[in-house]
Amino acid sequence: MITALDHVQLAAPPRSEDRLRAYYAGVLGMTEIPKPPALAERGGCWFQAGTVQLHLGIDTGFHPARKAHPGLRVTDIDSFAARLITAGAPVGWDDALPGHRRFYSTDPVGNRLEFLEPI
Repeated sequence: MITALDHVQLAAPPRSEDRLRAYYAGVLGMTEIPKPPALAERGGCWFQAGTVQLHLGIDTGFHPARKAHPGLRVTDIDSFAARLITAGAPVGWDDALPGHRRFYSTDPVGNRLEFLEPI
């Protein structure tokens, strides 16, 4: 029986870890968590905010996820969108989900991310 979602993994190109750290830790405010030593050798980085974990794994044949995406629930979505805009990230609002305010953005390597807040 499935009891919880442990993490979401997104792919990233080789040597992109510094850009990912600047974005996921610096802009989104997530905390980088250590990868187990055997996995750290593969590159990439892992981040956490509360119980939410995002793993960024290195893929030599990387292509950004343009449709598939994690949906990240936030508080004070307007301030969160402003933070992304200030950092140079795109913000595209979408009002198609009843009961929520949401927007889409991309990380520094082009992966699609959804940010939403229930209303």
